[in-house]
Amino acid sequence: MSDLLPRRPARRRTRGAGLRTTPAAHEEVGTDRSRWRGPRALVQTWLGRLVQRRIIRKGSDVSELTFLPEGAQLPLLRNGTDPVPELAELRTRQPVQRLDLPFGFAVHLVTGYEQARIVLADRGSYSNDIRHLFHDAGPGSTADVGGLGFTDPPLHTRLRRLVAPEFTRNRLARLEPAIEEIVARRLDELAAEGSPADLATHVSSRVPMDVICGLLGLEDADHDAFVQLGTRRFDATGGATAALGAVSEQKRMLLDVVARQRRAPGPGLIGYILETEGDAISDDDLAGIVDGIVTGGYETTASTISLGTAVLLRNPSHTSIVREGSGADVERLVEELLRYLTVVQVAFPRFAKADLELSGCPMKQGDMVAISLSGADRDPAWAGHSPDSFDPMRSSAGGHLAFGHGMHRCVGAELARMELRIVFPALFRRFPHLALAVPEERLAWRRLSFVHGVEALPVSF
Repeated sequence: MSDLLPRRPARRRTRGAGLRTTPAAHEEVGTDRSRWRGPRALVQTWLGRLVQRRIIRKGSDVSELTFLPEGAQLPLLRNGTDPVPELAELRTRQPVQRLDLPFGFAVHLVTGYEQARIVLADRGSYSNDIRHLFHDAGPGSTADVGGLGFTDPPLHTRLRRLVAPEFTRNRLARLEPAIEEIVARRLDELAAEGSPADLATHVSSRVPMDVICGLLGLEDADHDAFVQLGTRRFDATGGATAALGAVSEQKRMLLDVVARQRRAPGPGLIGYILETEGDAISDDDLAGIVDGIVTGGYETTASTISLGTAVLLRNPSHTSIVREGSGADVERLVEELLRYLTVVQVAFPRFAKADLELSGCPMKQGDMVAISLSGADRDPAWAGHSPDSFDPMRSSAGGHLAFGHGMHRCVGAELARMELRIVFPALFRRFPHLALAVPEERLAWRRLSFVHGVEALPVSF
C-alpha cells in the first residue's frame, strides 16, 4: 500500500490564518401521467404544498425537503442503464427547460450537450456556492457540506491546487502496480466466496475504497463507514434531508480524521498536505477536500464497475476486447462505457450570478441550473448515431461529460480511468465464464440516486 502514498517534501510549518414542472413543461416532456400521477405522487404533491406554505412563512431552506417530488425526478429516472425516454424527448424539444419549485425560486434543467458544456465551463456567469439556500450556513450546520464542488474561486482555486498535482495521469502511473495488487486480492476473495457471489460487495465497492483510503492514508477501520455513507448521500428517495444528513455525518468523520492527523500526520495525502501547509489550511477546508476525493473516487467508480460488467456481459465480442484487446482498445472501450453509463446523473448545481439567457431560456439572478449529464451524453448532436447504444468504436466518446467539465471537472478522473482499465481485463481474464446470476432486468436498480447503480450484482463463474 505504500506505493499509493505521495512523496513527502521536507516538513514545513506555516502560521496563518414538493418540486413540480409547470403544466407547459409536463406537456413538453410528454410524461405518462398514469405513471407520474399515482397515489404516492398525489400525496407528495399535497405534502409539498404544505411544506411550501410553511417555508414561505419562515423563509426558504432546502434542507427541510424530506422527499423529492415527481417533477424533479426526471433526470434521476432510468430504465436499467438507460435514462427514461422522456428525458430525450425534452432535450429534443427544449434543451434548457425551466422547472418551478414550491420554495419560490426556479430551476432550469439542461439536457443538451452543447448547453451543458457552456454552463459547466462558464465560471463568470454561474456560482457553485449553495449556502444561500439555508437558514444556518455556519460551521457544523447542514449547509456546511464543504468540498470543491460547492466552492467558488478564489477558495476553490487554492484548495484544488493542493491535490490536483497528485491526480495527473503521469503522477498516477506509479500507482498501477499497487492497484493491480488490490484488484487481484479482491478477485481472490470473490473466487473464495464461491459461485454465485455478489460482485458489488466483493469487488466493485472494495477496489475503489481500498485505493482511495490507501492514497489518503485513512485507517482500515474507516472503510465500511465511508462505504455506507457514500451510498446514502446520493440517495434522493428521502429528499434533501436524508442526503444532506449523510453528507454532514461523513464531514464530521473526516474532521475527526484530520484532527487526529494534525496531531500525528499519517502516511497518505492528508498527512502530506498537513505537513506542507500546516496552520495555513483549516481542518474544515481539508476535510472538505478529502470529502470530495472520497466521494468522487469511491461511489462513482464502484457503480461503473458493476454496471460496466453488466453491459459488457451483453455481448461476447465486448468481453473479448477487455480480455484480449490492446491497451488502446481497452481505453477506448472504457471511455465509451463512461459515456454510455454516465453514472453521475446530475452535476453540482449552479446559480446564475446575474440575469441571463441560455438557448432562449431566460434566467434571473439566483436561479438554479441543474445539468443532466446523462441526458447530455446521450445527445445525438454530439454522440452521433444511436446514442442509446453501447459502441466501443464510437469516435466521440472521449468528449463525454461523465466527469463533468471545466473548473469543477472531477479531480480524480484519471484515477478512475486507471482503475477501470485495470479491473475489467483482470476480471474477465480471471473468470472467462463470468455471467449474471439473474436476468439483468431483475437486478436491484437504484430508484432515485444522483449516482446511478445497483444494490448488488450477483454473478456466476
